[in-house]
Amino acid sequence: MRSAESNKAKIAHRVIEVLDFFDNKHTQATVMDIVRRYNWPQSSTSELLSSLANLGLLYKDPSTRSYCPTPRAALLGTATQPDMLRDGRLMELVDRLVAQTGLCVAVFGMVGVNTQIFSWRVGNATLGTSRASGLCGGMQERLTDSAAGLLLLSTIVRPRRDGVIRRLNAEAPESRKFNFSAMCQQIQAIESAGHACGVAGFGSIADVCAVLLPSPPQSAIQPMVHQPIALGFVYEPSNRIDVEELTALLKFSVARLAGQGEQPSPVVQLSSAA
Repeated sequence: MRSAESNKAKIAHRVIEVLDFFDNKHTQATVMDIVRRYNWPQSSTSELLSSLANLGLLYKDPSTRSYCPTPRAALLGTATQPDMLRDGRLMELVDRLVAQTGLCVAVFGMVGVNTQIFSWRVGNATLGTSRASGLCGGMQERLTDSAAGLLLLSTIVRPRRDGVIRRLNAEAPESRKFNFSAMCQQIQAIESAGHACGVAGFGSIADVCAVLLPSPPQSAIQPMVHQPIALGFVYEPSNRIDVEELTALLKFSVARLAGQGEQPSPVVQLSSAA
């Protein structure tokens, strides 16, 4: 019984990983593309992709034998999401920021005591990382191991926040333990500033500059308590990167997304350096 349950959980996990594979640099995938990314058996991978195609989550091109997500895959769950996700404004903004700066842009969320990359858009440069496949959607990192995670942590009310921080410190390996008081002060400063810039985490040498998205009004369609979401640039440290300009651009863009921005957009041109 346990073996059957474990197998079902593994299949569910792989379904999500298949969908996470696709981004602006990977719009199509063959069976072997998925096999190489995740080191899965070829036979079971082929069967899984075929099943997802039969369910209407993937299209299969009979001539190239490649797969790509269908509109159904994109629309699953959108009815319960904030307006900026349901109407596509958030992803339009992400694409615009990538085009304007040439930098990678990520949407971050909180899953338990982890930060997760909800969406990943690749910029003009490949980021140095210890992960063979680089950064991609679906990756998770402890909240205290990245600046985006600290920003998400800052949304938790005290004293619950203190309990989460203590738990993360207690469960951390020795190399990642921290001073509790100093961590609390750092998160308090981030809460006051409304943004966070620092280490990106996820096994990379990159930094991140992130701001929170506005909380949507509660409604009958979206009755659950809003879960915080952050939007950020991810980049390798360089003297061509002006963190203050990136922060200003993010804050302007998010304010405009919420219908609050009326001033001209800050000019940030980093494509040639990214």
